[in-house]
Amino acid sequence: MAMHVKKDDNVMVIAGNDKGSTGKVLSVDPKKNMVLIQGINVVKRHVRPTRQNPSGGVLEKELPVHISNVLPLNPKTNKPTRVKFVTDGGKKKRVSVQDGSAI
Repeated sequence: MAMHVKKDDNVMVIAGNDKGSTGKVLSVDPKKNMVLIQGINVVKRHVRPTRQNPSGGVLEKELPVHISNVLPLNPKTNKPTRVKFVTDGGKKKRVSVQDGSAI
């Protein structure tokens, strides 16, 4: 099945603790239906000292969000929109449901 979100898309979180915030998609995991978004779902991890990180301490990192909790932003209106797939000349394209503009 085709995913409505791809890498480097700008998306808005529509559910969860980060509801209403926007960010850029860093990666998509289609097997787990998860997306990693820059600056969203940031948690703190306490890390013991290692060779790569000799001081240890507290690190902040993003955790994945389920793909059903995000919507891509319409490039014209910069608002979240649902996506439909249209075949145009044998190619499948993602199109905004609101105004029909390509995403």
